[in-house]
Amino acid sequence: MKKGRLRVLLGAAPGVGKTYAMLEEGARLKHEGKDIVVAVVETHGRAFTAALLDGQEVLPRKVVSHRGIELTEMDLDALIARHPDVALVDELAHTNAPGSQNEKRWQDVQSILDAGIDVISTVNVQHIESLRDVVEQITGAPQRETIPDSVLRAADQIEVIDLAPQSLRDRLAEGHVYPANRIDAALSNYFRLGNLTALRELALLWLADEVDIALKAYRTEKGIDSKWEARERVVVALTGGPEGETLIRRGARIAARSAGGELIAVHITSQDGLADAFPGALAAQRALTEKLGGTYHQVIGDDIPRALVDFAKGANATQLVIGVSRRSRAAAAFSGPGTAATVIRESGNIDVHIVNHAAAGGRFALPHLGGALTIRRRIIGFVVALVGGPLVTAGLFAFRSADSISADVLGFQLLVVGVALIGGIWPALFAAVLSGLTLDFLFVKPYLSITIASPLHFLTLVLYVLNALLVSYVVDQAARRTRLALRAQGESQLLATITGSVFRGQDALEALVTRTREAFALKGVRLLVGDEVIFLDGDTDGEPVASIPAGERGTLELFGGDLQASERRLLSVIAAQIDAALEYRDLSETAKEIGPLTENDRMRSALLAAVGHDLRRPLAAATAAVTGLRSRGMKWSEGDRDELLATAQESLESLSALVTNLLDVSRLQAGSLAVSAFSIDVADVVLPALDELGLGPGDVELDLPSDLPPIVADPGLLQRVIVNLLDNAKRFSPPEHRVRVSASTFAGSVEIRIVDEGPGIPDDRRNEIFVPFQRLGDTDNLTGLGLGLALSKGFTEGMGGTLEAEETPGGGLSMVISLPANENKDRG
Repeated sequence: MKKGRLRVLLGAAPGVGKTYAMLEEGARLKHEGKDIVVAVVETHGRAFTAALLDGQEVLPRKVVSHRGIELTEMDLDALIARHPDVALVDELAHTNAPGSQNEKRWQDVQSILDAGIDVISTVNVQHIESLRDVVEQITGAPQRETIPDSVLRAADQIEVIDLAPQSLRDRLAEGHVYPANRIDAALSNYFRLGNLTALRELALLWLADEVDIALKAYRTEKGIDSKWEARERVVVALTGGPEGETLIRRGARIAARSAGGELIAVHITSQDGLADAFPGALAAQRALTEKLGGTYHQVIGDDIPRALVDFAKGANATQLVIGVSRRSRAAAAFSGPGTAATVIRESGNIDVHIVNHAAAGGRFALPHLGGALTIRRRIIGFVVALVGGPLVTAGLFAFRSADSISADVLGFQLLVVGVALIGGIWPALFAAVLSGLTLDFLFVKPYLSITIASPLHFLTLVLYVLNALLVSYVVDQAARRTRLALRAQGESQLLATITGSVFRGQDALEALVTRTREAFALKGVRLLVGDEVIFLDGDTDGEPVASIPAGERGTLELFGGDLQASERRLLSVIAAQIDAALEYRDLSETAKEIGPLTENDRMRSALLAAVGHDLRRPLAAATAAVTGLRSRGMKWSEGDRDELLATAQESLESLSALVTNLLDVSRLQAGSLAVSAFSIDVADVVLPALDELGLGPGDVELDLPSDLPPIVADPGLLQRVIVNLLDNAKRFSPPEHRVRVSASTFAGSVEIRIVDEGPGIPDDRRNEIFVPFQRLGDTDNLTGLGLGLALSKGFTEGMGGTLEAEETPGGGLSMVISLPANENKDRG
């Protein structure tokens, strides 16, 4: 039986229209004559979605009983028995009720496909298993229902149902996604504009990656090796030399010429890992690549040009950027055309850019003859030459004949090769010259003289010496590479150990000092900043053998042991890391010191500005009322007199409250009245605030979940903030609408929302309400009784929270107080 085809509609968030699109497609296919069955659909009470079910066959659900509760699920057996052409199965990541045939709905879909039925299904990006952690970081909401990536990738067709984030928020605010009682919480939590934008990007990137994978698979299956310019991909080849930054920037400019251009940097390392590259330069070039929006890759291959071309073709590159060779013309004449010519020849349809740079075509220099072997091995090599020469001579002289010259040459050649293997180039050269003279003196006619009668014998002797030199050079280079490999391995292990220690929670400075002493077999290591000992490890008595500057602030002193030049180079890298760690420590300490001062300054500024605003108006009103009452030329009626006295009383009460607040916060600024923040329940603050304002159920609608975690706040300050916000909300709400007070959790915080349905505030003026002297049209004398939104914001931020204004769906203003939740739920 032919297996069915799976088509998945992928959405960035609930409400983008996946189910609607699925039902629309079902109606279209039915109109074309296909046999369509709606196997299971979740309309979530959305009238527009439910309307699309009219005229479509909906499969009755199967009732599953679990612990006395009846649940409904898709009837898998009935659907397979019905065997339509296409089945519409909503919510692919759904978890079936216990006792169902399969645990997950996607497993049901696999059975439907095996039965030869095509399936159209839906899923949101937050349900993809590989993106689960990323989505939780973005939204703060953990996902319990997921679908394996392999299942989704196996789909025959995946398409994104896309909707702009603001359009989705508008749809939500209009009540097309959730019922009215869930709109506020949804808009302020999961459906934040930033969250939706990030989820949309995540869905599009995931699908783009899947398209790339499918494209590569198709090209591989069809044996297509040529480039397909679906988008500009620029591969930049890095050698680790100083020209790398020039090449990266050129590649970035090329990639930026077309929309969606991609920058890819690659470094080819030989199999032995001993390519002539500078790790520091490569690290800087990698950072630059990532800064420019590109990706960095490292590939291993002996044939560097071919490995580079293979990588470029595998990445479907359209452009390849390489640098002009740093070799001199003389070196190129002896060693051939080089990497660039081979890359151009093998690149096929990929455009190759050869970029000139300052390091191109270096000057001619003689090869360095300094060996990589130790002095001890060289001495042993000379000793073997001096001792082995007479012994070989004696052995060969005993069997000397007119026809033994070839054997004599090979015997001495064996001696030279052995000396080269032991001592390198200089002992081998000494052995070659010494054995050459011996051959001429004792084994080449005329004997007992250094005269060479035959030109052929002279050529043999010259070739013999050259052969010895070449063998000794190869041995010396092998020894050099071995030592470099061991050194690189040791340095990598040291840096990896230090990094691992920091990741495991060890202090960075402690890890650097301790691992330095262990790696270089030192008696002790001491880190100083000025004359202060920051950290020491081991025995630091006596004078240090070396002092390594760690930036401008620190000094790393080493005790015991001798350091080679290569070890000092690695120590300079460690010193740079120590300098960075010291700078981070200093910045952290400075931030801790400045934090309280900044907080106090913010509180003081907000207080003085708000009081300066609130103080003048009631004082002026009271002064005017009293002056009028004392005026001898005015005759007041009893009603006018009472009104003036009431105005004076209200203004004086307002002044009393303001002075009280001023004294309290002044003590706070002086340090004698600290913010007393501890774990409290939201209800323990909200209810007293309602009592203070005399608001009851007819005025305020409360929604405080029973499982709401406690918050960390100062109850007195928080109550003042809530009283002020409630007073404003009640004043601006229409009489027929109640103020809503709700609370919910989001990303480790608790959000208290005070929502009114009044006239609201225009978007361009929403931030002005937190600026002192801004009342946006308030003129009555009672406004002085509040602390002002500027002061409320300062108090909230002083408790480690935030106060923001948002638009109420349908009109109005929502004030959102966000305070840290107490995760361990301790009280008091």
